[in-house]
Amino acid sequence: NVSFVICVSGEKAQQNQTIHCSWALRAKILLRKSENDITKETFFFRKIQMKGKTQMKIAMIGHKDFPSRSGGVEVVVYELSTRLAARGHEVTVYNRGRQKGHNAYLEQNVRVKRIFTFKKQILNAMVYSFLATFDTIFHDFDVIHYHAIGPSVPLFLAKLFGKHTVCTVHGLNWRSDKWGGFASFYLRLGEKVAARFADEVIVLSEEEKQYFLQKYNRDSILIHNAVERITPVSCNVIREKYGLEKDSYILYVGRISPEKGPQDLLEAYQKLRLQERLVLAGPIPETEFGKEMLHKIDADPRVIRTGLVQGQELAELFSNCRLFVLPSHTEGLSLALLEAMSCGGRCLVSDIPANTVITKQYGAEFEAENSDSLAAALSKELTTPKDEVLLKQEIEYVKENFDYDAVIEWHEDVYKCALNRKNEKRWEQNC
Repeated sequence: NVSFVICVSGEKAQQNQTIHCSWALRAKILLRKSENDITKETFFFRKIQMKGKTQMKIAMIGHKDFPSRSGGVEVVVYELSTRLAARGHEVTVYNRGRQKGHNAYLEQNVRVKRIFTFKKQILNAMVYSFLATFDTIFHDFDVIHYHAIGPSVPLFLAKLFGKHTVCTVHGLNWRSDKWGGFASFYLRLGEKVAARFADEVIVLSEEEKQYFLQKYNRDSILIHNAVERITPVSCNVIREKYGLEKDSYILYVGRISPEKGPQDLLEAYQKLRLQERLVLAGPIPETEFGKEMLHKIDADPRVIRTGLVQGQELAELFSNCRLFVLPSHTEGLSLALLEAMSCGGRCLVSDIPANTVITKQYGAEFEAENSDSLAAALSKELTTPKDEVLLKQEIEYVKENFDYDAVIEWHEDVYKCALNRKNEKRWEQNC
């Protein structure tokens, strides 16, 4: 079989969303929508000689734990690996840190291997990703999928040993306030390694796609994160646990980390005399920043900190908040934002492209890293009546554009691309 993966765009893509080639038995098209148009992508055609393989052996490196909801990468790895395993692929995920008597096990048909690493943050991802890569080299994986740029540094070793690799860029982490010095250098190095050596690079936003194209002249494939839609539920757990009622609180879900901007939200909230409470749902790290935030949170009785939440409690928090706020300084594509939108939540986001390209007309925005702008936006949004028709349209928008079945199929196509890719240059054609 000969097949094509065709990334297309512009007016011709609109006219020819199905492309027939007289000498190809099958054509696949990866399409991205930007507003009402197909995202403008570089035209390229890649001829692939398929080897008749439908099930693949896939390794995943980069997350902290599995199964886990501790961060966006962990959620993506969980959903991707379990759904690929359900389709018959053999998936192995590499967790960080060994546990006595629990270092190799099966979870929802996904093989899990724990890899030794140091607890110290600066060494954690580096040591883990190198040791995990060495382990994959001596196993017959078809594709090694690296998640995030930091853990992608040893990707070049996998390529030296003839392995096929894919890297998903979950954000340009070196932009984060929390990284500096060697850590920032190492993240930039991982970005360069991925751009230079990965068979395929997946990005989550058009901004990242243009960044790789302009800086490294590297084509990448835009695949947005998907979301498991949250069905709205009433207050039960959160009423008993925190005394919360519907529309009685403002919600933030995510790590209490400087690049996520919870400090901006807390500062803006404390400038206002609001009747709504503020709920910060996410783990607080044992760092100077975490200790400072903890002191400020506990000093204000209107603020509730929940720690890491999931399951029914998380669904109730999303379903019943008056306003969901995402004050990030940098993002790849926020899963928390998609979850809030999936149940018709009203959203207020920082005006970085990774946020506003998702919310479109369904959310409001404020100037990133500006607590005064955020305070003004909070005041405005909390005094504006909800548009129930728009919120119903928001639910349909998420359902149509961030569906897991489509995302899993696109990943399978990308893996097949990587599996059949030699070192040839892409055949680019301006159409």
